[in-house]
Amino acid sequence: MIEAVIFDMDGLLVDSEPLWWRAFREVFKPLGIELSDDQLRYQAGRRINENIEELYHMYPWHGPSTGEVEEQVLDILIKYIEHDLVLQPGAKRTLEICAQTGLPIAIASSSAARVIDAVIKKFSLQDIFVHLYSGEHEPYGKPHPGIFITTASLLDVRAADCLVFEDSPAGVLAAKAAKMTCIAVPDPAHRQDKFIQTADLILDSLKEFTSKLLNKF
Repeated sequence: MIEAVIFDMDGLLVDSEPLWWRAFREVFKPLGIELSDDQLRYQAGRRINENIEELYHMYPWHGPSTGEVEEQVLDILIKYIEHDLVLQPGAKRTLEICAQTGLPIAIASSSAARVIDAVIKKFSLQDIFVHLYSGEHEPYGKPHPGIFITTASLLDVRAADCLVFEDSPAGVLAAKAAKMTCIAVPDPAHRQDKFIQTADLILDSLKEFTSKLLNKF
């Protein structure tokens, strides 16, 4: 029986992936590093510090530290969030459907806490969520299940009684590793990914989500 609902954020509730790509490219181009679409797509659902550390091992650069590069990307991203970010189709209605059940709702995102806060503030979603939890507080990022296990604990429910909405392969893998029910709403590029296929339900868009679907869980 579902007793709480946990949402990923980037790519699921908000169309932030293009903004992440822009921010990364804006910071890495002066370092002499051109990031491909495949490299940026691979980062989906993972923590920024882990992505930047991996890029540093691939393309060691001179100048700013990985931590400084991370802060530069986040600063630029938040400016883009304030001016250009939009909700994903069906996101607001999906949140309303879940809120109407009276179940506690949380965000469990790989994004830094200040990015989560910027998104919530932009769309005035403060009253929807009981907890906003960032993967930056965990020893390991997705696909490790820690972020979801901790969020369930914050909600005071068993992990097995949580429904998770995710869009990335790393996120779905993390949710299933935590023994949670998972609805995947993947980017078309990830639709056939083996980890996406482990989700309990796969939707093409949140516009397809209904109260009847929720009641099935």
